[in-house]
Amino acid sequence: MPEDRPPFPPFTRETAVQKVQAAEDAWNTRDPERVALAYTPDSVWRNRDTFLRGREEIVAFLTRKWERELDYALRKSLWSFHDDRIAVRFQYECHDADGRWWRSYGNELWEFDEHGLMTRREASIDDVEITEADRRIHGPRPADEHGLDIPLR
Repeated sequence: MPEDRPPFPPFTRETAVQKVQAAEDAWNTRDPERVALAYTPDSVWRNRDTFLRGREEIVAFLTRKWERELDYALRKSLWSFHDDRIAVRFQYECHDADGRWWRSYGNELWEFDEHGLMTRREASIDDVEITEADRRIHGPRPADEHGLDIPLR
């Protein structure tokens, strides 16, 4: 029996914002197993130039990601929604093993099943090297900042 992951489609502005914040919160745990539970067992992904299918591949991908993207911290913003689909833009910051800091900018397209699980995720991402002094994302978003948009630069 499929597990439920509210809110469910069709989305309203309020429920789409809730879904985006829930995704941001989960990714900020940097726990691949926890994050993967938001996706269907056969979910399909495109992340940059990588194509994945299913939770096992998602967990393996995220494990590798967070082994090299250290002190990862993410912000997501709702861009648009319709029925069972949500579009977001996001930014995250991390550093590599050499101590270089990066801000990554991206857009994601999400599609959900009736149980609120994501069946499809497509992510386009660009990386910009920054100095540690340029950082503006320091850990998970405080509750009083939920729903706030993220700046372009």
